[in-house]
Amino acid sequence: MDSSAGLVWSILFGAIGTGYFIYGTRQRVAVPFMVGVALMIFPYFIANVYLMVLVGCGLIAIPYYLRF
Repeated sequence: MDSSAGLVWSILFGAIGTGYFIYGTRQRVAVPFMVGVALMIFPYFIANVYLMVLVGCGLIAIPYYLRF
């Protein structure tokens, strides 16, 4: 991470991902579980802060629009 903004965003998305992960595990719902795992992992692979925010916001919105 080159900037502190990237670090802050990755911590924020990791925290939200942890919440989705715990919710998906306890409710036994696959979509929030998988989105939670993705939110915790993807900041390691994306270095651009703007792209990280775009992908993270997209992942956060998936459980609201995709319900099984």
